[in-house]
Amino acid sequence: MSHNFIEVTDLDSQELSIYHQLSENQLYHINEPDLGIFIAESPKVIGRALDAGYEPISMLLEKGQTQKDAADIIERCQKSSRISATNNTSNSVATDECSQIPIYIADSSVLTKITGFHLTRGVLCAMRRKELTTVAETIANARRIAVLENVTNPTNLGAIVRSAAALGMDAVLFTSGCTDPLYRRAARVSMGTVFQAPWTFLPEGKEISTLQELGFKTVALALRNDTLDINAEELKNAEKLAIFLGAEGDGLLPETISACDWCVKIPMAHGVDSLNVAACSAVAFWELSQ
Repeated sequence: MSHNFIEVTDLDSQELSIYHQLSENQLYHINEPDLGIFIAESPKVIGRALDAGYEPISMLLEKGQTQKDAADIIERCQKSSRISATNNTSNSVATDECSQIPIYIADSSVLTKITGFHLTRGVLCAMRRKELTTVAETIANARRIAVLENVTNPTNLGAIVRSAAALGMDAVLFTSGCTDPLYRRAARVSMGTVFQAPWTFLPEGKEISTLQELGFKTVALALRNDTLDINAEELKNAEKLAIFLGAEGDGLLPETISACDWCVKIPMAHGVDSLNVAACSAVAFWELSQ
């Protein structure tokens, strides 16, 4: 199949503004009132986004990647765009010319200038967002869920989502103070698992009450002395359990801890007082999902 490759030499090209001029917040709001877009990075992350049904808009990649790691992703993106074009046209079959997404290619040095850093896999893809599911839809049939409160660091958020997907969490919920899980760094650090684990945002001010109405017991992870043992039978036997984690440094809000049914602390040795929140999440998810 022929592809719509467009060689890039002009860093000020309007078509490339979404990759290097607009902030991720601007991309989120770019099509308002319609849904915005996000940038996925690396073949693995892009592939998992395609698996989850996200629609590609365009690609930007290093020249040498067209016949390497990106070759399969290019084919998949074009197939996805043809399906989308077919579904959105009155004709039964969309033409290849109409359904081809633009694929911008550039030398590594140009790509580094555009993105601001060297891309180890040299592949970016702009994709359309999808409507978020409701909390009830997201955690339907879930037994164990992770709840992130005000986690603004995209590296931590991505790592927690990856641990949640791998270690027994059925879904992940975010408070309104969290960074966007589809921001490029968050999705990249999650290794694309943000497209595999069900997630959505909780209504502001009703985080715990919403979960309690859906039958969940709540447990806060916090550095306090009046805590329940993480191995406690109450936690193991809870039919539905929501595990709350806070931001690095600040932790959970005091009012959140007070409103939860239980509070637990991971026991540590050698005088260590705390773990990074991403490391803490992996320990808690493993223990509380057994």
